[in-house]
Amino acid sequence: MHGLSLFEKVWNAHVVADLGAGQALLHVDRHLLHDLSGMKVLAEIRNRGLRVRNPELTLATPDHGVSSDPGRDDESNPAATRLLRGLREETARAGVRCFDINEDGQGIVHVIGPELGLTLPGSLIVCGDSHTCTHGGLGALGFGVGRSEVIHVLATQTLYQRRPKRLRVWFDGALSPGVAPKDLILHLIGLLGAAGADGYAIEYAGSAVRAMSVEGRLTLCNLSIELGAKFGMVAPDDTAFQYLATRPMAPKGPLWDSALAHWRTLPSDADAVFDREVHVDAAAVAPQITWGTSPQQVVGIDGHVPDLDVMPEGSRRQAMAEALGYMGLQPNQRLEGIPIDWVFIGSCTNGRIEDLRAAAAVARNRHVAEGVQAWVVPGSQKVRRAAEAEGLDRIFREAGFQWRAPGCSMCLAANGETVPPGARSVSTTNRNFVGRQGPGARTHLASPAMAAAAAIRGCITDIRKLTA
Repeated sequence: MHGLSLFEKVWNAHVVADLGAGQALLHVDRHLLHDLSGMKVLAEIRNRGLRVRNPELTLATPDHGVSSDPGRDDESNPAATRLLRGLREETARAGVRCFDINEDGQGIVHVIGPELGLTLPGSLIVCGDSHTCTHGGLGALGFGVGRSEVIHVLATQTLYQRRPKRLRVWFDGALSPGVAPKDLILHLIGLLGAAGADGYAIEYAGSAVRAMSVEGRLTLCNLSIELGAKFGMVAPDDTAFQYLATRPMAPKGPLWDSALAHWRTLPSDADAVFDREVHVDAAAVAPQITWGTSPQQVVGIDGHVPDLDVMPEGSRRQAMAEALGYMGLQPNQRLEGIPIDWVFIGSCTNGRIEDLRAAAAVARNRHVAEGVQAWVVPGSQKVRRAAEAEGLDRIFREAGFQWRAPGCSMCLAANGETVPPGARSVSTTNRNFVGRQGPGARTHLASPAMAAAAAIRGCITDIRKLTA
């Protein structure tokens, strides 16, 4: 017998029934709903004569479809008004807590879960959104589910799931100046490919991960799905416990003491066995920038677009050629210096207070380049208020950035806020798919500091040169 990994410990603790062949019925501790699907699934439960099994274990918030206009209301995005009001009405009927638009606690589901203390080490969390893997940054088992699975959880507080294999990724070494957790995970996606962790649960480990804040760990886990993995996790430690100690909905008093004692048992045992292990020299990673239409199409800022002439004929070469055509780039082209039109700083990947501090440090006493539109969208009301208390909003405004209201906004353009066709954007989001930020929009993924630097220079910029 060998020891257990973090993933195995959390999985095993939630098995209601072992169904054989790697399948299990799992208990769900927390279920998150958002505005794009929340009204619909709650109405379906009600129309089928069912009830929400444990409404106290579900919470909702509008994030995907709401406007990020600072003076927003229910009508600000007419296309989402019905969804917003419907979410409000259906959650009230079902007894589900909803953090409503402009209310304290509202924000992107994967930002508010950790900051409120709803995301806890060892818990199992699901949401009808693929980036639910974000919550693994606190040692939770978080994963995205589909519509039928959302309904199953609402009705039973359980879910069928196939047990994945286990992959451990070691990031060792001190990060170089200008390098952020976003750069590490983009580098890994480029190294392994968009399907490189398909069928695996990832545990991120190593000295670089241990040195990260909780915000950085959440960013790492957020992009696990871009590697093909539903699950990404970081073992909880004192950094995580200190983060949770002041969260409003985390355990208090004797409950905190017992929870903490349990959380300390969760890290992988020394003799835990993984199906695969990958080692990355974090000290050698440069600031990253994507060039194509998949997160795997990424290089260091000092690199070039791939040279298709050295690629063998096949589907991969064809995909790269199509990506270059869509992005308006040439093979072997240098990325640094390419003019840009838009910058977006925000999302469940990089919309936390630490991300905004990094971007503000670049924007301070500088100004957005002429012709560039630059937006900063806090990930939650709590982040917005913290940033304003620190004066970050003033720094951004004085530099020519727009300071917006919390939500998903331009990450996926579900609320009508889009990058114009053909315009080139540097974005702190998680996907650069064709049309992700709007029809014909060309998106380059980067860290908050890199995005802010692009806004200031008006072109894709090596942050190390701007802050040297």
